[in-house]
Amino acid sequence: MAENNPFPGENNTGHFWDGNLRELNNPPPRWWMIAFWVSVAWWVLYAILYPMWPALPGMSDGKEDFTPGILGWSSIKEYEQGMAQVQAVRAQYDEQIAGMSPDQIIADPGLLQYTLASSKVLFGDYCAGCHGSGGQGNPGYPVLADDDWLYGGSLGKITESITNGRKGAMTAHAAILTDDEIDGLSQFVVELADGGGGSEAGWALYNEKGCNACHGVKGDGVLAELPNGEVVTVGAANLTDSIWRFRPGGYESAKHTIKYGVNQPGVDETRDAVMPAFSNVGQLEGKLTPQQIKMLTVYVHQLGGGQ
Repeated sequence: MAENNPFPGENNTGHFWDGNLRELNNPPPRWWMIAFWVSVAWWVLYAILYPMWPALPGMSDGKEDFTPGILGWSSIKEYEQGMAQVQAVRAQYDEQIAGMSPDQIIADPGLLQYTLASSKVLFGDYCAGCHGSGGQGNPGYPVLADDDWLYGGSLGKITESITNGRKGAMTAHAAILTDDEIDGLSQFVVELADGGGGSEAGWALYNEKGCNACHGVKGDGVLAELPNGEVVTVGAANLTDSIWRFRPGGYESAKHTIKYGVNQPGVDETRDAVMPAFSNVGQLEGKLTPQQIKMLTVYVHQLGGGQ
């Protein structure tokens, strides 16, 4: 092909198309070659300084399967150093909080701000899946941002709930009450929730069937009020407000709960209402330390519904 080159003396490869299209054999520009060899040199230097090559026996420190590089740098080490710096800053606040009660933390604006910022991550990891990212409550789970509490919204009660967990219990009345009695109580619950106060017949049925033993003589879920403001409750719902523990609420919802109860073994349609224990102390199999529970208590209390 070269002997038939129609362009003698031209620095081409001897490959032609369509008569005069050809491939030239010119060298790249000098600046391009300089940049190329600099990049190669940088690549070699990087491979020596930083972790890169699969390690041969005896080349690594035994923890990695690659050469560590003569600088000894790694992203894990950088992360650990960064975390150490963060922990050093947080340590001064954590040490103060360790010797304080939730009430004292709330009374200190600086520590309160730190606690809320730190506990937001805890809430997102352990609570938001059920109670929503802002405490608004996902379907089927209690709202933490209002002032309606099954077990009380004081700092002590919130700590108790997080530490030990909660498991609601209500007897299934399908085999205990007649259809008319279940219907009457369901209507009565709706009347209370709507603010009507309930009829005399409804109150009579409510007391006769022992509903007041759990929901209180007023239907508000309070069995007794203590001098310190705490209330005695077994976790029964407040029937006198418009907040429904199990959505969507209303007559059919109330009827379902009365018939099938809450957390009743062997009852297929029973309501499921269980909160796990989060303490990691003693025999409890939770995930949070007492310090974390204390901080999370403050966070939940400050969502807006704490009492």
